[in-house]
Amino acid sequence: MIATGRRSVRLLHRGAQRVRDVVTRQAARLHAAAKDAGMATAEYAIVTLAAVGFAGLLLAILRSDEVRGALLGIIRRALSSS
Repeated sequence: MIATGRRSVRLLHRGAQRVRDVVTRQAARLHAAAKDAGMATAEYAIVTLAAVGFAGLLLAILRSDEVRGALLGIIRRALSSS
């Protein structure tokens, strides 16, 4: 049954407004989530680059003669004491 009259039209208008508000809020949430997804990818890329740089620095330090000698000394002392 279709209701007519001003009261019915107002109720329909209010219901439509509520639906519109819910859809607008959901669209805003989805838009914000899409923005954050791109930022997460960029953050992963930056962290990966930092990790690669740190690994390169660590390799350079460990390949130096002083550090290599110190590490070999520690290993020899550990093996000779057991």
